[in-house]
Amino acid sequence: MIKITVFGEPVAQGRPRATTINGQVRMYDPAKSKNFKEYVKLVASQNRPPELLTGPLVMSVIVFKPVLKSFSKKKVAAAESGELRPMTKPDVDNYVKGIKDALKSVIWKDDSQVVDLLVSKYYSQNPRVEITIQQL
Repeated sequence: MIKITVFGEPVAQGRPRATTINGQVRMYDPAKSKNFKEYVKLVASQNRPPELLTGPLVMSVIVFKPVLKSFSKKKVAAAESGELRPMTKPDVDNYVKGIKDALKSVIWKDDSQVVDLLVSKYYSQNPRVEITIQQL
């Protein structure tokens, strides 16, 4: 089992951007998404297995978004205990896209190996992403 904790505010995968250079259309990641992927890759490399994982994998991702400044003390307490959960955008699957891309060639060969996935969103005063990967 591999456990990875990425501290800091989670960033969802942004929509790809396009530019034209010499008549050729080129697609690229928004800077914020690209930087977050690089950060996840760096943190994951500290937990890198001796060999890239092969075969089917089970992945769990828990996203802890920052508590909103507008929350009262009562709401902050409810958010910290898990009673109050974020139902705001971005969607949970957009967080996972960037994380799975970042872990390719660091933890596993290809993100298509993930056959089971659980994603949860919470509030926390300590924003982070907790990732758990297991071979099936």
